[in-house]
Amino acid sequence: MDAPRRAATGLPRTPGQSVVPVDYAGKRYPVTVYVPANAPETAPLVLNLHGSGSSGAGQLSYSNMASAAADGYIAAFPEGAISYQGGLSWNVPGVGTPPAGARDDVGFLDQVITTLTGALCADPHRTYLTGYSGGGRMTSAFACARPDRIAAIAPVAGLRAGRPTPGNTSVPDPASCRPGVPVPVIAFHGKQDATNPYDGGGTDLWQYSVSVAQQRWASIDGCGTGPVTTQVSTHVTLTTYCDVQLDTVADGGHTWPGSPQPKPENGNTTHEIDANTLMWRFFAAHSR
Repeated sequence: MDAPRRAATGLPRTPGQSVVPVDYAGKRYPVTVYVPANAPETAPLVLNLHGSGSSGAGQLSYSNMASAAADGYIAAFPEGAISYQGGLSWNVPGVGTPPAGARDDVGFLDQVITTLTGALCADPHRTYLTGYSGGGRMTSAFACARPDRIAAIAPVAGLRAGRPTPGNTSVPDPASCRPGVPVPVIAFHGKQDATNPYDGGGTDLWQYSVSVAQQRWASIDGCGTGPVTTQVSTHVTLTTYCDVQLDTVADGGHTWPGSPQPKPENGNTTHEIDANTLMWRFFAAHSR
């Protein structure tokens, strides 16, 4: 990182966990970040969005991404701003009715990327987004709206491709997700997910199936081949259309594959695959 740029930010990058302030729409928000000791001078940046009712610190712990970041990237854990079940949730555009005055979270995450890229000397061509549940839905929505800011996404238990179509909620509304450029996608979802059901249904926020969401991203990205399905392990299959991949966990619940924190109330957590390992392998192959 060059000296003038470091001086301009006023935030020297030091290894470990810290908080970086992000100013947006007249307010300041704390963003938890983790910088591994081996991060390169200009490091990739992975934003990891928490699920509804959780927090940035909660997602850091649940996803175990501080450990995974030793692969050589900076991990950041921004937070939603809507109070929900003792935690926070995201204002996912086009889905549901947010509270009056709710923060524009597409705009906020855009600013998070700008701020952290400068403050932490991250590589603007290697910024990636992942998230769990509501954070996966927010990740998907950001990719629809700001594909120029990210090189790939990895929703966990939350892949979407726009809002459900009014009058036919079994398919996404094409008008609600038109990114204009391809967005590489790797997603993870359990077939026993009772919160965001794999086969669709559930709340009004969900509805169409995960397979339909993957097919829509394949269409958006102009995939001319697929699907190709391979058996990865006893309970995990990988379905691929060019740069749109889906790991399906037959016995998986509403959980983060490989997490050291079981969530029995949300079903089984598989350890046949590790979402962090697989998404980073996918991210490392893509730049913008």
